[in-house]
Amino acid sequence: MILGLDISTAITGATVIDRNGEVITCEAWRFQNKRQYPNLHAKAAEVKEHFLKMKLMYPIEAIYIEQSLWAFRSGQSSAKTIMTLAKFNGIISWIAYETFGIHPEYIGATQARKMCGVPRKQPGEDIKKVVLKFLLDTEEEFCYDETKFGNPVPGTYDRADSLIIARAGAKCQQKKK
Repeated sequence: MILGLDISTAITGATVIDRNGEVITCEAWRFQNKRQYPNLHAKAAEVKEHFLKMKLMYPIEAIYIEQSLWAFRSGQSSAKTIMTLAKFNGIISWIAYETFGIHPEYIGATQARKMCGVPRKQPGEDIKKVVLKFLLDTEEEFCYDETKFGNPVPGTYDRADSLIIARAGAKCQQKKK
């Protein structure tokens, strides 16, 4: 089984797929409650709990993680944000290794989408919405709830991204064999 992760300090998406490509679980772990998760360590401890449960339930053979940002994007990422995400990504990568005994591998989001056949976004389009539409069109089991305003509930895009990472990871595994 393959574990795909979309790591973020607000919401982390996690998907497990089996050798046949069947989605076993596709989850979003939310860390937005500042009282419950006041710092990265509290968030990491929660991820570790999820990993320990997964270890009991699924024989994970490979772990693929969306590679964290490497550069600034105008108007989107400050140096502080990039450093915080990189730290959290490193902490979670270590916890994954420690829990499963597997060295995680990293895949860039653009590379993963390309490997899975996600169409390129058009100018002005939101890539998250493109990925979501692609999954709704291609993944029979993928669904989501909406807010009262008709938007995907928080965590939907993170689940979607983790599924794309898991699918791309499966393709990487096939190439290795």
